[in-house]
Amino acid sequence: VQLQASGGGLVQAGGSLTLSCAASGSIVGIDSGGWYRQIPGHPREWVATVTTGGSTNYVDSVKGRFTISRDNAKNTVYLQMNSLKPDDTAVYYCLVDVILTTRARYHYWGQGTLVTVSS
Repeated sequence: VQLQASGGGLVQAGGSLTLSCAASGSIVGIDSGGWYRQIPGHPREWVATVTTGGSTNYVDSVKGRFTISRDNAKNTVYLQMNSLKPDDTAVYYCLVDVILTTRARYHYWGQGTLVTVSS
């Protein structure tokens, strides 16, 4: 099983980026998913979650600016980030509950994608 995170890059403050996290391999689908971020020297911080039922939750600092979503047909979790601020600069990681062909479920981390917001 692989989780491929993509979409990071350099953007000016106020700009937008969309991160993607696609699961592939011997899987039948994905369930809940989330995004986390980490600045060097700091612990990894939870950013957003989409639950099994489709409910979403966000850390207060991104509410109203970020939107998490899931496309079950594409086995992909997204994070739409608008009105980006320099404080959003970090490596972003996805964590997805993957359903294997054996019907077992495991959480997998993506490899991380760097988001840099310039002032």
